[in-house]
Amino acid sequence: MKHVFMDYSSTSYVDEDVLKEMLPYFTKDFGNPSSIHEYGRTANDAVDHARSQVASLLNCNPNEIIFTAGGTEADNIAIKGAAYLKRDKIDRKGPHIITTDIEHPAVLETCKQLEKEGFEVLYMGVEADGILDPAALEKALSPNTFLLSVMYANNEVGAIQPIPEIGKIAQKHGIVFHTDAVQAVAKTPIDVRNDNLDLLALSSHKMYGPKGIGALYIKKGVKLQPLIHGGGHEQGLRSSTLNVPGIVGLGKACELAKKRLPDDMKYLQNLRDRLISNVLKIEESYLNGHPTKRLVNNAHFRFTGIEGESLLLALDAKGIAASTGSACSSKKLQGSHVLKAIGLDPETSHGSIRLSIGRTTTEDDIDYVSNALIEIVDKLRQISPMWNR
Repeated sequence: MKHVFMDYSSTSYVDEDVLKEMLPYFTKDFGNPSSIHEYGRTANDAVDHARSQVASLLNCNPNEIIFTAGGTEADNIAIKGAAYLKRDKIDRKGPHIITTDIEHPAVLETCKQLEKEGFEVLYMGVEADGILDPAALEKALSPNTFLLSVMYANNEVGAIQPIPEIGKIAQKHGIVFHTDAVQAVAKTPIDVRNDNLDLLALSSHKMYGPKGIGALYIKKGVKLQPLIHGGGHEQGLRSSTLNVPGIVGLGKACELAKKRLPDDMKYLQNLRDRLISNVLKIEESYLNGHPTKRLVNNAHFRFTGIEGESLLLALDAKGIAASTGSACSSKKLQGSHVLKAIGLDPETSHGSIRLSIGRTTTEDDIDYVSNALIEIVDKLRQISPMWNR
């Protein structure tokens, strides 16, 4: 049986060049980078080099990068760190934090926790294509708004937000601007200067690096209160002995991403468009999210009259790995908050799946998946009371 991985938005394999770069730091060069002896200095040099590699991809200074355990921790440090610094310095009237209702749980759950602690949060709606209206955002600002958190690209429907425009609004009003760019880094060009960003979270395992490592860009001058206290690592913002092999892997993944991005984008977009064209030939099939302002590797479909979970199981039986949405919440039974936010009712939402592609995806893979979908959707509809009625 053919096996096709179509769930690159959930994770990716570790690139062979990345793994090769990491291996010495598990065995030969295993020193603690905080140590002053040769072993420590070797490890510290590797961390410094990786920091420069991440910074180069984002167009920032290396001292504006701190390493974390992943995208979720980076989001938490950014949002809570900014909030706690303001805890006793603001008038508690009006929305102090503004985010969107399509964010990843790493942002939404963090904001909900802050609400329990007395902060006010406004969750902005988006258009039917999944994109936030910057003009509506600016109108929603309060004199007490100190933080905007808008994801760079949605993890489910792939919609890319107008980040540079939102960043200009934030700068105009003196508001800190954070973005969860976990899905976007290495999929679309990102320049934190041109995008007017203050804080950006990324994760290694979405970009052919190892799991368990991420980074947070913090613009020079932006202050955060640390959440983890201890030895004062990472400029005092993330105390813990550094994961040197993971950091080295993330750095190499960023170096490769910068080198390969133009070719990757062209290759993936062609495959994505082929997939979309093939699948939309199915009767009453629809593309969720913006038709063009979307990640090059993302295609999110809905099919009238069937359940997405049944579709996933049938695809899995044919060796095809897909998803109904965010991998962090894919085992939960409730409908997608993202699809609800773009106006889909629960019944329609449950007929949706996400197909996301990567560097090893081929045209043969696309055609195999397309043909499988045509066959499976037809079979499921034959037994579906929702379709037959």
